[in-house]
Amino acid sequence: MEYNFRDIEKKWQKMWVENNTYKVVEDKSKEKLYILNMFPYPSGAGLHVGHPLGYIASDIYARYKRLCGYNVLNPMGYDAYGLPAEQYAIQTGQHPAVTTEQNIKRYREQLDKIGFSFDWSREVRTCDPNYYHWTQWAFIQMFKSYFDTKVNKAMPIENLVSYFEKNGSKDIPASGSEELDFTAEEWKAMDESKQQDVLMNYRIAYLGDMMVNWCSELGTVLANDEVIDGLSERGGYPVIQKVMRQWCLRVSAYSQRLLDGLNTIEWTDSLKETQRNWIGRSDGAEMQFKVKDSDVEMTIFTTRADTVFGVTFMVLAPESELVDTLTTPEQKAEVDAYLERSKKRTERERIADRKVTGVFTGSYAINPLTKEAIPVWVSDYVLAGYGTGAIMAVPAHDSRDYAFAKHFGLEIRPLIEGCDISEESFDAKEGIMTNSPIEGMNTDLVLNGLTVTEAIAKTKQFIEETKLGHIKTNYRLRDATFSRQRYWGEPFPVYYKNGHPYMIEEEYLPIELPDVEKFLPTETGEPPLGRAKVWAWDTVNKKVVSNDLIDNKTVFHLELNTMPGFAGSSAYFLRYMDPQNSEALVAKGVCEYWQNVDLYVGGTEHATGHLIYSRFWNMFLYDVDVAVRQEPFQKLVNQGMIQGRSNFVYRINGTNKFVSLDKKDEYETTAIHVDVNIVENDFLDLEAFKAWRPEFSSAEFILNEDGQYLCGWAVEKMSKSMFNVVNPDMIVDRYGADTLRMYEMFLGPLEQSKPWDTNGIDGVYRFIHRFWGLFFDRQGNSLIEDKPATKEELKALHKLIKKSTEDIENFSFNTTVSASMICVNELNSLKCHKKEILEQLTIVLSPFIPHVCEELWDVLGHENSICIADWPKYNEEFMKEAVKNYNISFNGKSRFNMDFAADASREEIQKMVLEDERTSRWLEGKEPKKIIVVPGKIVNLVF
Repeated sequence: MEYNFRDIEKKWQKMWVENNTYKVVEDKSKEKLYILNMFPYPSGAGLHVGHPLGYIASDIYARYKRLCGYNVLNPMGYDAYGLPAEQYAIQTGQHPAVTTEQNIKRYREQLDKIGFSFDWSREVRTCDPNYYHWTQWAFIQMFKSYFDTKVNKAMPIENLVSYFEKNGSKDIPASGSEELDFTAEEWKAMDESKQQDVLMNYRIAYLGDMMVNWCSELGTVLANDEVIDGLSERGGYPVIQKVMRQWCLRVSAYSQRLLDGLNTIEWTDSLKETQRNWIGRSDGAEMQFKVKDSDVEMTIFTTRADTVFGVTFMVLAPESELVDTLTTPEQKAEVDAYLERSKKRTERERIADRKVTGVFTGSYAINPLTKEAIPVWVSDYVLAGYGTGAIMAVPAHDSRDYAFAKHFGLEIRPLIEGCDISEESFDAKEGIMTNSPIEGMNTDLVLNGLTVTEAIAKTKQFIEETKLGHIKTNYRLRDATFSRQRYWGEPFPVYYKNGHPYMIEEEYLPIELPDVEKFLPTETGEPPLGRAKVWAWDTVNKKVVSNDLIDNKTVFHLELNTMPGFAGSSAYFLRYMDPQNSEALVAKGVCEYWQNVDLYVGGTEHATGHLIYSRFWNMFLYDVDVAVRQEPFQKLVNQGMIQGRSNFVYRINGTNKFVSLDKKDEYETTAIHVDVNIVENDFLDLEAFKAWRPEFSSAEFILNEDGQYLCGWAVEKMSKSMFNVVNPDMIVDRYGADTLRMYEMFLGPLEQSKPWDTNGIDGVYRFIHRFWGLFFDRQGNSLIEDKPATKEELKALHKLIKKSTEDIENFSFNTTVSASMICVNELNSLKCHKKEILEQLTIVLSPFIPHVCEELWDVLGHENSICIADWPKYNEEFMKEAVKNYNISFNGKSRFNMDFAADASREEIQKMVLEDERTSRWLEGKEPKKIIVVPGKIVNLVF
């Protein structure tokens, strides 16, 4: 029987589908295991060989755990909304739904070819109304909730209304956008419109004025990761900072819970630290600085209250509302020009860029402790969203303040005894305070002689007692901007009455995305949904109706923005648990069984986006009694990137002639990327090259001594522009899916980036043939023997079982592949064809190469799929060495080796060494003074 991978793989892929092999249901008799991959955005380019890396790793783990007796949930779906499909629709006029469906079909074909054990009956697509029904539902719950700081969770907004009726805003236990001040009587006297404004200040889903990345050419707000160097990632269009009225989610209210939750999950320390830094907890104090000759006060937040005596200037963020107020007429033109330049830089760029820029407002603030007048500047190194958008600058003890002061010639006043600030700031939080105050300052606070720690505590206490400010904890984490001025996204379940948003009743969900004639913003600047002719809400008949009916007093405008991409990916893991449920996002009993994701596999690029938002979303759903665990992803594994291995040809300058790498130094050449799919082992297919692009049809070649064209190579990012994208379909067609699966794991540790090199795939392909050769000879005759296994055969097998068990548990898949190759080589050397050995070997290899293992399992006489076999347990007894080889040394010099029984005693070893004739020769008639035996290693005779 020949190893024909094409027939074998098609056969078993068909069998798995027909038998629903991977379909899973809740089974309380088994321990559950929920494995999840970050689901893909289906692009028109399809998969390249880097995309399946994480899928293969999680699939191996899923298959292994299923063999260990777990009830494994391993679903897959598509993150189907997004800007690329919409941009393609704008360019071609083809509806995004059409191209998305085509792309999904292409992805599914590719995924099926690789043989994943996904339960496709649970597939979700974020663009499916049956799915985004529950995204809309969750948004409504957020709108109807506020975050209660007393109980530290989301609570119904009605509770807040009751509180206002009794207490007004006094000591309100709620996270809000700004501090409001009103009495119970004032609340009751407010009309509906005013009360809605107040409640909006506290809702978890709220309308607010936010600084956003605005791209006018795309007509939409962009997330930070969609902007590169001030340009949109998609299209390369200019992006500016702009304040816009947007739907937002009060993620910041969950900052401390998001921090605390990191202590309960199994993520890498580096990823946890990234999230901690992004959330950015700071304990400090807020203080008020009055503006000179004005009633205006500036509120600043500082973690170093002890440094107030070293403040020599103030800095406002360009977006601060105080900029207009404090800019004097003489400085207005300069300030306006600076603000215009700052609009073109995202906050991420401003954080990363250390270039010093700024402009003086013309105004001065009064230090509340020293009474000094200090200049107020504007600079984009200060961010509006962190703290108050204004800072007190202490250049002696902050590196960015120091650079600013040096650049503009501002005073730098040291506050630590003996610190050297001649070249850089002294940022250490240690030392003895000085210049706090300096001679002549009229203040009741004296810090001189205290340690920094003592000074911080004393200053905080002082500003609280004197009402100059109060102690506060700040977080860098910002509320999420949740509006997108795009078409291809989830519609909001929102209509507007008298300018105020109202939620559509839950029983009328989903509100489906309407058709539009064009996918561009309207001529008046409205988002694309402004083009929909049927996009108004009839509050009487409870349905979407024509816009023409809006003036009849019961029909109102629907929201024209759509939700962002992360809306659909924030709770998809819950929907996989119960994807067909039309009554709830997930049934309570089902959620209690699956709990949360036990293993999540995906890229590190989602560390500060998706992973923060999905954790927040899940915590909210936990608060409203939908999710049963606060953390959605218990263990997270980040796979590395598979980089491209590019190839180059060398064109002789001014010609259409190309010279082989090993002869290129004889000419002046230019290196050109060439399609790696027409290169094999770095040798160019000349005819394929000439057919590749029209300009190369008449190409001439200078070949090497062997008559071949040798290409250059380099490791780069896998990219279409570098022609180094390898289509997995080509690998599957040539070598088979099992070879692709095993080779991707063999490339190196899962979490590390590594180059794709097709040159090495032959070794894995040959390995599978050697494995097949344990069952059949070259003529296809069966070699399987029903005989007892030898000790050597059992030893080889059980070493692999142990190694595979330990390494798969630790995601060390590359070392498992190496161990498998060693085992198969040993069994081939032993000419082992024993059924007893081959059965267990096949089970152990099946997570990696499932198609060939299914076929051989069938050959071994099993009627059921290998997927429901039992993972073998290793036996330490079989791995014990029967014989130990010792090095025999004389006065420390090695002379020969001897074998002894593994359990031989020290006395037996000494006796056998002394009786060996070689010992007599090396002793030269002398008696040994000492015989040293190191168990399992050496015997040293000293004489």
